[in-house]
Amino acid sequence: MEKKADLNFFYDKESDILDISIGVPQPAISDEIGDDIIIRRGLESDEIVGFTILNFERRFEKNKQCYNLPVKAQFSMAHVMVTGAGPG
Repeated sequence: MEKKADLNFFYDKESDILDISIGVPQPAISDEIGDDIIIRRGLESDEIVGFTILNFERRFEKNKQCYNLPVKAQFSMAHVMVTGAGPG
């Protein structure tokens, strides 16, 4: 069965670090996989629970290009209920 989890983003402008957690942030083992990209794996499951990009803003200001992360992802829309909106 497929697990579903929110993506939680945190950007520290002073340190220029983007941190993305899959689900609630949790203790993990970190491995740098190249070019200031860090993958975090759960301590018990070994599943990817997040990743961190160092020098996030600086790398885009300098190169103005798109970067690909060596991570595959599958996304789906969260259920959103809108009430009170309708034709006027």
